[in-house]
Amino acid sequence: MARSAGTKATTDRPSEGRALALDSFMRLLARKPFERISLGEVADEAKMPLAELRAAFGSTFDMLSGFLREVDSKVLAAPTDDMADEPARDRLVDVLMRRLDVLAPHKAALRSLMDSARRNPFFALALNKLSVRSQQWMLAAARIDTAGLKGAVRAQGLALVFGRVLQTFLSDDDPALARTMAALDRELARGERALGLIEGAVCLATGGRRGRRGTDTPAEAATSEAASPAPPDAPVMA
Repeated sequence: MARSAGTKATTDRPSEGRALALDSFMRLLARKPFERISLGEVADEAKMPLAELRAAFGSTFDMLSGFLREVDSKVLAAPTDDMADEPARDRLVDVLMRRLDVLAPHKAALRSLMDSARRNPFFALALNKLSVRSQQWMLAAARIDTAGLKGAVRAQGLALVFGRVLQTFLSDDDPALARTMAALDRELARGERALGLIEGAVCLATGGRRGRRGTDTPAEAATSEAASPAPPDAPVMA
């Protein structure tokens, strides 16, 4: 029994250290730009040795990635059985609103991240990569296929959609999030064909049917638009 207790204490310690470091990193991010946060500052804020911080994370960007994984996990942990019979768009709205609920305490940090992304296109592209990975999991939570090229297109499209919605969310002080809900509904309506929320949504070039000679079908055009890389000033965040 004593050995079991000791093992549990040992395995819990790294998890507690990661959580402490992430909390400290997000507090710093709310106060200053990402590019000005040093590893030493995070260690000081967390009141933990650098060696312990290094055991948990490899860099400040790794901390940002870890934060988004925590957000993903909290969203995915919520039950979704009550939405199983709803249309795909309704299931996705439910998942994304739960994601916004998880992000709500971190609005200041998110604003800071978006400001840094606008100043640095390379950082914006790196954030987009993290966002696409998270949105793959959000699609899976909504029971929307994420396999193959079709899934990659959907995840990139949803990352762009969510980034636009996030802009409204960050300035929406209404507890009911009416403006955010309207923005989410509007953006999903614009992108629902590329995101695969309606039947026949995504026609891949290999095997997809063409319309008039030399032109894409509407579905292919939507897919191409969603798959295009986000411009440097695009609001990309998970």
